[in-house]
Amino acid sequence: MSSRPDSFAEVSLATPDTPLNSKQPPWISTSEAATTPRESFIDTSSNSSPLLSSQHPGPCGEEIKSSFHSKKDAAYVRPVLLFLSAVLAVVAVVVPVYFLVIKHQHHDHGSDMTKGTNSSSPSSIGSPADPTYGANGSTVITSDGSTFTYINPFGGYWIDNPNDPFNDGARPNLWTPPLNESWVWGTNKVNGVNIGGLFVLEPFISPALFERYPEAIDEWSLSTLMAADTTNGGLNQIEEHYKTFITEQDIAEIAGAGLNWIRLPIPFWAIEKWDFEPFLEQVCWPYILRVLQWARKYGLRVNLDLHTIPGSQNGFNHSGKYGTINFLNGVMGVANAQRALGYIRIIAEFISQPEWRNVVPVFGIMNEARVAVIGMDQMTSFYLQAHDMIRNITGYGEGNGPYIAIHDGFQGLSSWAGFLEGSDRIILDSHPYFAFSGNSNTEPIATGTGLNAGGIWPTLACSRWATAMNTSQTAFGVTFAGEFSNGFNDCGLYLSGVGNVEDVAPSCSLFLDSSQWNDTMKAGLQQFALASMDALQDWFFWTWKIGPSSNNTIASPLWSYQLGLQQGWMPSDPRMATGTCAALGVTAQQFNGVYQPYQTGGPGAGTINPVLVSSYGQYPPTSINGLTAGATQSILPTYTSTSAIPTLPPPTFTPSPPSSVAIGNGWFDSSDTSLAATEVAGCTYPNAWDAVSVPMPTALCPPTASASTSPVVTSAPAVTTSS
Repeated sequence: MSSRPDSFAEVSLATPDTPLNSKQPPWISTSEAATTPRESFIDTSSNSSPLLSSQHPGPCGEEIKSSFHSKKDAAYVRPVLLFLSAVLAVVAVVVPVYFLVIKHQHHDHGSDMTKGTNSSSPSSIGSPADPTYGANGSTVITSDGSTFTYINPFGGYWIDNPNDPFNDGARPNLWTPPLNESWVWGTNKVNGVNIGGLFVLEPFISPALFERYPEAIDEWSLSTLMAADTTNGGLNQIEEHYKTFITEQDIAEIAGAGLNWIRLPIPFWAIEKWDFEPFLEQVCWPYILRVLQWARKYGLRVNLDLHTIPGSQNGFNHSGKYGTINFLNGVMGVANAQRALGYIRIIAEFISQPEWRNVVPVFGIMNEARVAVIGMDQMTSFYLQAHDMIRNITGYGEGNGPYIAIHDGFQGLSSWAGFLEGSDRIILDSHPYFAFSGNSNTEPIATGTGLNAGGIWPTLACSRWATAMNTSQTAFGVTFAGEFSNGFNDCGLYLSGVGNVEDVAPSCSLFLDSSQWNDTMKAGLQQFALASMDALQDWFFWTWKIGPSSNNTIASPLWSYQLGLQQGWMPSDPRMATGTCAALGVTAQQFNGVYQPYQTGGPGAGTINPVLVSSYGQYPPTSINGLTAGATQSILPTYTSTSAIPTLPPPTFTPSPPSSVAIGNGWFDSSDTSLAATEVAGCTYPNAWDAVSVPMPTALCPPTASASTSPVVTSAPAVTTSS
């Protein structure tokens, strides 16, 4: 384990991964490699997909033609020319691919790719033993035998070798480095999308599940009702959702849309649940691995986001349970935070393994904590504790474990300026939405075409968000928008929760069914999307897919990137967004792309300002909100760290890779031997999910317990493996 460094000299830099020998896929000639977004826009005449038109416009609307065709004199005999072209094409593709991809796989462990399934159980992640790579127009064979055509006009390619399941050589497009090359914050841009509603169920994303159980308002109540409905499969209905909602083709389409990251929300019950919680325990973990492997296959980086926290960190339905906030708030606040730190630790241990570090470069440790309720000082103490815990596992400095993403807590980006100065690679995540502003937002968006499209909304996105995002890159460090959408209003079935009739009021009817939208409406939405992307710079759209309601209609179409691609209101190339705000007359001081060294793991990373350590280093925090007047905090209930650790298992591959391939054991730091939190035998605890302002205990239980101390463990912990 590593302690926080006391000086710049103590920061070690990890050796960078060995890159491929080429910056572009081996089947793209050097003359076609791009130095600007427009130059790198690649098109071929063989593309066919509902996501792509027959002729693909460039970022500014011009038709881009393939440069593959020979420009030599046509006097050559056509049959001979065609024959020679075919031979040269085969040689140009096969030989470089062999040496740069296939042969490379035998020398670069720590790279990846296997194939997941479309809908079969992922207990064994399988891959056909046929092709191990492919570019635009290639046929992908999934493990259940189904096929689809990979459409990627941007030079991306996939890699899938069952003999080297952790091959990280794939890339989604020419302007994004392959997974086994460094991502440079400030230079490379995040164009990402969320895979929302897959592992953390939300009513508006999967409305049909909630329509089946009208009393369900969140995953807690849905799980309770499903468990009682054994006739229709009980909780196994949720596993069926895991199997089918997102397929490998979805991930391939994300890469083919010019995107390069996904943000993947996951629940803590992927690790475990406690007996008083109704969730489907551990079942989603193999499916999470399946998505990570698909992301690896198509060269997509993953921001893995812990979306739910014991007790709820925000009271929203996507925290697991709608209602009160019981994380670091209320009588069970400290105890729930103990569990949260334990789950953050377990995930950090898994993704810091060499098999996963390239695929998961960012770990969002808590989604949308409500700072106004919990308290800024309390959250700062928690984040300092989590930072030190994670860096003690991973080590300090670039290449040692993932970036740590924290949400702005709805406090505004400027509130976080100078946060934990000297910390090691923390990212600030903001979720700018107009839909939840509390305003009526009735101004029209279908107002014209071109720069006149979108009404006030494109200009509003630029003016509201561009300056704040650019300023935060300097005042805080790496900052991105982990969520945003086309939802300029709050229309959408269940968007603001089950039972909210305003979401489906008559005034919303147009926005509940995209089949009613004309070209002007679509032009307005696309201009709004482009302005949002340009203002935010590094972003993840929420969300890739909205499932149909019971009448087979996508009733929240403003929130579906996939539907927008299919029906023409999302850009076919995200680089089209560049310059949108300037064209609208909105200018902002642009970030120059250079961060302070410590912010990206350089010298000083982990050497936190001692004044801040003095102010926030005590944990648990010195005060907790949500208690009755006059409560004595020292007798708050806590757990004891005496339970076996529920580690996360690696995937099982079918067919099995060679015995020389290490798959890890789910635990990066063998010296991390502390045990997991559990209830103290003989102590009585309030409801951990409903303990705000409830009566305090009258005495400490057990009498010798203390929330500020942890037992010293000198031997390796007992370990249980989630399955």
